[in-house]
Formats: sequence, structure tokens, C-alpha cells
Amino acid sequence: MAISLQKGQKVDLTKGNAGLTKLHIGLGWDTNKYDGGADFDLDAAAFLLGESGKVQSEADFVFYGNLEHSSGSVKHTGDNLTGEGEGDDEVIKIDLSKVPANIAKIDFTVTIYDAEARSQNFGMVSNSFIRVVNDANNTELIRYDLGEDYSVETAVVVAEIYRHGGEWKFNAIGSGFAGGLKALCGNFGVNV
Repeated sequence: MAISLQKGQKVDLTKGNAGLTKLHIGLGWDTNKYDGGADFDLDAAAFLLGESGKVQSEADFVFYGNLEHSSGSVKHTGDNLTGEGEGDDEVIKIDLSKVPANIAKIDFTVTIYDAEARSQNFGMVSNSFIRVVNDANNTELIRYDLGEDYSVETAVVVAEIYRHGGEWKFNAIGSGFAGGLKALCGNFGVNV
């Protein structure tokens, strides 16, 4: 059974899950009643970060415009333009055995595409979640439901996995940003 986390909780990922290397990171959401005329396009991304908490190059930002990290350790399965349907809206695959040694953590984010022009924010989004699934046996290990405490934010750092004492851990973050993708990228050292 999956461990359900609250904001700020950390849990071991690989410790106690011997042989765990391939992860399915599923991110999902629903949009509340919205009649602004434009589609509501949320985008998941992964930032591969060094000890400094910053990317070491632009290639360490995996998103709809760069679907795979050069190491093969992180793969975005593609952009869902509407978020319709049940379950995971966007998926990022992780192979822990291929994550370069200079990567200390991987942060998972969701942004609203063209949010300012479309007058959209995360206050209009509900049922947001991230889940970690063991790709080998399709078992859900961790689930973090974000809740609905956002208003003007247009980007959210949902969670991260990070190295700790030779193992990987999961941290439920749920930190919102105004300024969308540009602000988020600036935070992680990516120039846009």
C-alpha cells in the first residue's frame, strides 16, 4: 500500500525497496469550473540539480521541449494539452541507476502554460497529486495530494527525490510561485 504524505514530509524511497531503480512519476490534476475561453494546459517538468540546488546546464531541465536528459536517467513521456481523463496527466520516468553522480536531487514541478495571458492560476486547479510507482511491478509507493491552498500561483514545486546516505528519499514540497515557468527556471538557474 502506498504511503500518503502531507506537505513537508520526507520518506525513504530506496531503503526498504531493494533493487528499486525504475520509477514512474505520475502527476495529475483537474481544473475547476473555468470559462475563460482558453484551454487549461498544465506542464510537468523535472530539474536535475547539483548540491547547489541549481542546474549545471540547460540540459538538466527536462520538460515538453526537452523530453530526455542526456544520461537517459529522466524521460518526460509527452505534453498533455488538456489534462482531461482520469489518472496521471503527465508522466516522468526515472532510472535511478543512470542518474549522474553530480546530480544531488531531482525536483518535479507543474506550471500553467501561458497563465498570465489566459488569466489562469493554481487556485483554479483541484485534485492535484504526484505519485511514485515502481515501474517493475506497477506498485504505487508514495502519493502526495497537494490540496487546494493556492491562489495567484502559476507554478508549483510539487516534490523532489534526493540522495541521502547512499539511498534516495522523497520530499513532499508543494511550494507555489507567482511568475510561472520563468520564475521557476530562474529559481533553478535556467535562463529563459
